[in-house]
Amino acid sequence: MPGQHVLRVRSLYRRILQLHRALPPDLKALGDQYVKDEFRRHKTVGADEARRFMQEWEVYAAVLWQQAKDNRQNSTGKACFGASLPEERLNDFSDEQIGQLQELMQEATKPNRQFSLPDSSKPTC
Repeated sequence: MPGQHVLRVRSLYRRILQLHRALPPDLKALGDQYVKDEFRRHKTVGADEARRFMQEWEVYAAVLWQQAKDNRQNSTGKACFGASLPEERLNDFSDEQIGQLQELMQEATKPNRQFSLPDSSKPTC
């Protein structure tokens, strides 16, 4: 059974990195690094946390796939990626997760940042 889990994790990891190819270069670079760090960080978690981790990343992959598909069909040529995070969802986050979100926001909004992201909380459209 552990072998199946490892295959499922690797498959999801590869699928996410492939989906990131549809992102603009700055978002791809930021997203790839974040995914690599998160998957590495969760290598040794317990079964319950691993299950939640996989569920959340599977939802992310599904949303990203749909957004990439929608963007390919969009005749305006303007790509739209991302989603707002409802405040009630933030209440379910642990302190560590809130800290990670803050770090991600700081990285994305540095004045001399490597990545050029809007300062808005809205999806990048």
